[in-house]
Amino acid sequence: MPKPLVAIVGRPNVGKSTFFNKISGKRISIVEDVPGVTRDRITADAEWLGREFTLIDTGGIDPKSDDELLSQMREQATTAIELADVICFFADARDGLTEDDKEVANLLRKTRKPVLLVINKVDYLGLNDNLYEFYELGLGDPIGISSVNMLGFGDLLDQIIALLPENSSKDDPETQPIQLAIVGRPNVGKSSLTNRLLGEKRTMVSEIAGTTRDAIDSLYTDQNGVTFNIIDTAGIRRKRAIEDESLERYSVLRSIAAIRRCDVALMLIDANDGVTEQDTKIAGLIHDEGKAAVVIVNKWDMLEKETGTYEKYKKKILDDLKFMTYAPILFISAKSGQRVDTVLDKVKEVYEIAVKRITTGILNDVLNDAVNDLQPPIQGGKRLKIYYATQGGIRPPSFVLFVNEEKLMQFSYQRYLENYFRKAFDFTGTPIRFILREKKKED
Repeated sequence: MPKPLVAIVGRPNVGKSTFFNKISGKRISIVEDVPGVTRDRITADAEWLGREFTLIDTGGIDPKSDDELLSQMREQATTAIELADVICFFADARDGLTEDDKEVANLLRKTRKPVLLVINKVDYLGLNDNLYEFYELGLGDPIGISSVNMLGFGDLLDQIIALLPENSSKDDPETQPIQLAIVGRPNVGKSSLTNRLLGEKRTMVSEIAGTTRDAIDSLYTDQNGVTFNIIDTAGIRRKRAIEDESLERYSVLRSIAAIRRCDVALMLIDANDGVTEQDTKIAGLIHDEGKAAVVIVNKWDMLEKETGTYEKYKKKILDDLKFMTYAPILFISAKSGQRVDTVLDKVKEVYEIAVKRITTGILNDVLNDAVNDLQPPIQGGKRLKIYYATQGGIRPPSFVLFVNEEKLMQFSYQRYLENYFRKAFDFTGTPIRFILREKKKED
């Protein structure tokens, strides 16, 4: 179940980033900063009273400015608003109500989404009187906070979780469409591949009404009766300059939304460009979210080839995406249709692996073999002991290892166990996770 998204918006210099940094900086014990590439600069996962959500930081909205950078920041904030389930509109108690605040409020009213009016920089008691003028915005009761002093955070978080959409448990995966996200940089052929998949051998295609995730969803049932919900992130627009961080953030927000609700991600790469820095960042999002993945090298027909080109290209991708070497790689041309017919078969294959369950008996037989082949490490005169394992979840496959002391598990040995499990159970196309639990032997 994807975490609900909470956007922090407002005009420049009202303390949005200070609030975000307090949350992502782990100064509230229940908050966990999102690991991974680029994401830690724009989103942070949080939990309050058992409810999990994701905060989206945005640049300031300056409604009147014609400055190109401020205009791009405005677009990025608008994207965050489109993606969000709840919006926190920040204003400044010291500045009081401004005309720009009124214009941003007008924009937010049109979204018909839950909006919390947050008045920041209420750093001392006398500023509480400044809250009353903000009732003029018609956005409900103002919530006074101080990001610097972390005053009022609890009240704000209480109201955020009260507005989050209700959790809904997923039905049996076998009866649900496979959620397939097509992601990648602008102009790598995402829409071309979507259209090719939908246009070939289709038995049922229907458009789903628009969602808050700002992506185009299409249902497709193949000739074997397997249904896919194909999520095309067509809204990602061309970057005008590689150093333009605002547009990069704008694109990544859309990618995050599509990746978070998918079961399998198709990571598209342009054969002419190879793996770029932004490709690596998007692949990092997929990996960190624990999604099954297939790397698609598109426009393969446009590349001049010689003996060994395929092998060299594949090796280069594996070198550039070292953290995602489990993902199969397909070389296609969405424009001509070359090998596109293999894509959905591969998607089904990695999806079935991602939902695979291993019985506890077989799992522990393999674990014992792994331990016998390579003894666990010793630290400070104590050896790591792994008593037994059980599978804790799917998508991605997650395994609970009961050990004597968590701190004795070295990264290299955990990687060894991961590789051993991959070889024994064939976890092609999906990351796997280990969860350590301490357990005394007598228990």
